[in-house]
Amino acid sequence: MQTHDTLKPAEVALLYQSHHAWLRGWLCSRVGCREHAADLAQDTFVRLLRARQIAPLREPRAYLSSIARGLMIDQFRRRALERAYQESLALLPENEAPSEEHRLLILDTLERLDRALSQLKARARQAFLLAQLDGLSISQIALRLKVSRATVERDLAKAVGVCYRLRYAQG
Repeated sequence: MQTHDTLKPAEVALLYQSHHAWLRGWLCSRVGCREHAADLAQDTFVRLLRARQIAPLREPRAYLSSIARGLMIDQFRRRALERAYQESLALLPENEAPSEEHRLLILDTLERLDRALSQLKARARQAFLLAQLDGLSISQIALRLKVSRATVERDLAKAVGVCYRLRYAQG
């Protein structure tokens, strides 16, 4: 289908014509909403257009469904974060609730932090969250996770490094 490593817009258009209806149906069976499925299908092809280096598509439906699955997971995580944030806002007195603009900035930051922390191994992520959210000491985390203090220190250093890179990647 192609002679180089990136898809041309015309190739994406052909894939769209050949597989969009199938992808929309596949997504609809998973998300249960035609409009939501249509949005995810569009986002899948937008992601495909933005892809810089991809192998020739021998199995386009497998590739498209893989992209769509990732988008569904991202959306699920984003909604879970939004729900948790809304629940925490509901506990605040009304005069302390942030403005809509501030709320969107917080949600964006939470989403980026969640994506960054998802790159860590589960234990490192758990150690970081126990330290930051529960206020546990290194010794307490080591006991809870049944690992050495040195392991907790390494895990926390990795997590802090991810946060540091996230902070400076956004400028």
